[in-house]
Amino acid sequence: MNVIRKSILVSLLLIIPFSLLFSQNKKSDIFGIWLNQDEDAQVEMFERSGKIYGKLVWLKNPTDDDTGKAKLDKNNPDDELKKKPLMGLEILKGFTFDGDDEWEGGEIYDPKNGKTYSCYMTFDEKDKLKIRGYIGVSLLGRTTYWTKVK
Repeated sequence: MNVIRKSILVSLLLIIPFSLLFSQNKKSDIFGIWLNQDEDAQVEMFERSGKIYGKLVWLKNPTDDDTGKAKLDKNNPDDELKKKPLMGLEILKGFTFDGDDEWEGGEIYDPKNGKTYSCYMTFDEKDKLKIRGYIGVSLLGRTTYWTKVK
């Protein structure tokens, strides 16, 4: 009987830490290309100077219907930035990984309205990223879900 209890205890001590290791997100899980919820843009996540950034790398409609030229950041409040193309635009800036399950302390820029919001990101499930943009406190904001591109 004593041998059985020891076997069970040893098994639990091995299984629990192993399962915790795989249930937590790693900092690198964020890297790659993500399709936004509207399925009209893809964003590549990358690291620069120890922080996470994201730039537009694909648009469903990359050209302006009127001019036939590349879409510009026309809703940006800065007149100089209105001349920049959307393709390659960094819309996620300055995130750090909290060591557990969240990328925080960053900002998200919405080129559809020209506004920048405080933001955090976390996984809703494997390959599904929950992104919460907000003003002031996270209760006042909007959540969107992005899917990792394989």
